Amino acid sequence: MVHTTVIPDIHADPNRLEASLFMAQDDRIAFLGDFIDGHRQSEHDDHGVLTRVHELVETGRAVAVMGNHELNAILFHRTDRDGRPLRAHDEKNRKQHETFIDSFGIGTVEAYRWTEWFLTLPLWLDLGGLRLVHACWDADAIEKIAERRPDGRLHPMDLQEVAGKATEFAQAVERLTSGPELPLPNHYSFTDSKEIQRTEVRVAWWLEPGQTWQSAALSVPDPSSLPEGIVPSSAGVPFYPENAPPVLAGHYKMAGVPALATPQASSLDYPTSPCVYCWQGEAKLMPTNLKRISFDNGSPQK
Repeated sequence: MVHTTVIPDIHADPNRLEASLFMAQDDRIAFLGDFIDGHRQSEHDDHGVLTRVHELVETGRAVAVMGNHELNAILFHRTDRDGRPLRAHDEKNRKQHETFIDSFGIGTVEAYRWTEWFLTLPLWLDLGGLRLVHACWDADAIEKIAERRPDGRLHPMDLQEVAGKATEFAQAVERLTSGPELPLPNHYSFTDSKEIQRTEVRVAWWLEPGQTWQSAALSVPDPSSLPEGIVPSSAGVPFYPENAPPVLAGHYKMAGVPALATPQASSLDYPTSPCVYCWQGEAKLMPTNLKRISFDNGSPQK
């Protein structure tokens, strides 16, 4: 059995990357995507992080899945048949992609080269006992994508369709990379951490069915602002079966002390309290294998 250390969203943070790699020791490394697009308020180095991750993947030391930031970058730096960007170059998208743009520019040879590499990353991985996906493991979405792309890797000819988000294939890609987002009922809305008013909410697909909006919602600073009712079964949330192999995701910017959501599925993305998961072949995720990353004078400590 190959032990595997699973590393969630790095977001161009070289210190977090090196601290996470330190925790892996001799384990196989598995990345959950979102290597790029750092935060202006913290140290960031898109070029350095990508170079390090690329080397690890290409030499077989690591495996990786595509995150929504990699997918967004692929679309941002390509155009449709009429020469329009597949992802709009508006203020919101530029700001989200700012540190990558600072490093590589827009539509440059280097930006295109890196986004070509992003296309080699699969949308999901099954390591034989452990499943990996950036945002949501949805069996129906995976089946839909696999009908066309059995290895889970997008092709350039798919990109305009994916950007349009209108077909079942495109929506399946969106589900795996961005997770389920549901419209709130009865004209409810909430203000997110960036002071943006939203009427759709991310939902914790790893929980059991029958959750309330307040208990299932993710990335909502004040869950009490949401309705108290049950998320309807007709909403189509792919709640993860408790008898399925364990699956790990990133993406959700979880708050507080890192913890496993369930023994079968969890997000590892804790931006203010980074962690990794050291999988040793167990059929149920174990809290003792969830390892927080700490720093002592800039050096990672196990």
